[in-house]
Amino acid sequence: MGTVTNGGGPGEQSAVIGTGADSSTADQTGHGDVERTLGTLRSLNPLVTVPDAADAGPLTIDDLYRSHRMGMVRLAILLVDDISSAEDAVQEAFAGLYKQWGSLRDTGAAVGYLRTAVVNSCRSMLRRRRTARAYVPPDPGTARSAESLAIMSHEHRAVVEALSGLAPRQREVLVLRYYGGLSEAEIAEATGLSKGTVKSTASRAVGKLGELMRSAME
Repeated sequence: MGTVTNGGGPGEQSAVIGTGADSSTADQTGHGDVERTLGTLRSLNPLVTVPDAADAGPLTIDDLYRSHRMGMVRLAILLVDDISSAEDAVQEAFAGLYKQWGSLRDTGAAVGYLRTAVVNSCRSMLRRRRTARAYVPPDPGTARSAESLAIMSHEHRAVVEALSGLAPRQREVLVLRYYGGLSEAEIAEATGLSKGTVKSTASRAVGKLGELMRSAME
């Protein structure tokens, strides 16, 4: 099994990007409340303590699988809505990681590869799902797995329900930002968008999410 140097713990937090509005404006428009609610998603992604390379030696794929698989599955659930598809996306990502292992310089690069692979796999699944639904009406009973919602609190479920009403790009940006805690640059890398597009998409998505959550409470 290959190894990779520990170039920064995958549990390290990244700076959270802004939406382009100051705090007073955010509160006036409702963005502040929505962002605080979205912030609860971080509790679904607990920081993982990774052994220091000096003590435990270079990390292996097995180490990354144990420390990151569940977090990646939960990320995928927030993008595709069901645990079976999410697990498939993560399995594909780790299979790709195995093939690319020799070219990855450190742990950070490996985790970045996994994250991008999961996002791309989820995009492909959603495209196939939309194509299928053009010919076959969706089954309301399988729209969202009860099992995937069962791992979340009531507050988290409310956020996920609202997230499903966003456009795919908006949803990706918010999930990566608030669940993943990624920086603007990291989101741009994972999604293939420019940093400017990430920032504007986040701002519009927060506003739209607020509308959806208010409508759900009426």
